[in-house]
Amino acid sequence: MTITVMPPPVASKIVAKPKSKISASRRLSLKILLLTRAAEELEAEKTAREEEKVRYLGEKLPPLQLIGSNKNDIQKICEEINGKIEKVDEERYDCEAKVIKNYRDINELNLKIKDLGGKFKKPALRKVRVSADEMLKALFGSKTKGSMDLRSNLKSVKKEDIKQEKEMTMEVGDWRKNVEAMSGMEGRKKMFNT
Repeated sequence: MTITVMPPPVASKIVAKPKSKISASRRLSLKILLLTRAAEELEAEKTAREEEKVRYLGEKLPPLQLIGSNKNDIQKICEEINGKIEKVDEERYDCEAKVIKNYRDINELNLKIKDLGGKFKKPALRKVRVSADEMLKALFGSKTKGSMDLRSNLKSVKKEDIKQEKEMTMEVGDWRKNVEAMSGMEGRKKMFNT
């Protein structure tokens, strides 16, 4: 059996399906033959089931010989038949209970499969503003010791830093003077000294 691999279709080139080599009339005749063969097999299967049923009943229920038997023999035969009926009824009940249990198990497993791989519709989410402290409390409960108030940390600016920045801007003043002061050896010494 050889497998032919066709190249993928190109956007500008449309690849048509290859025509089947079997004509429509031949295909129809093959279909009719298949259907008649299937019908024959179904009929043969039905007759085989009927024959099996007759054979089984022949084994399990031998024909009764009531001719020439007295009242006690007939009572014994009736008791045996009642015993067999009770035994078969118990087996039938057990089989029904097993079938019901299996159906129940199958339904439970199908529900589990649907729950695990079923279509889950995502709920519409709302935007909620939550601070870092509230998030920590929600995640860890009351176990959190420190606070994560980032805004307060950002707002706390030391006043000394502001004063130093103002002094530096005041010192610089004219940039030309600063360049001239740093250009000689004295300027370089100042850089290393500071």
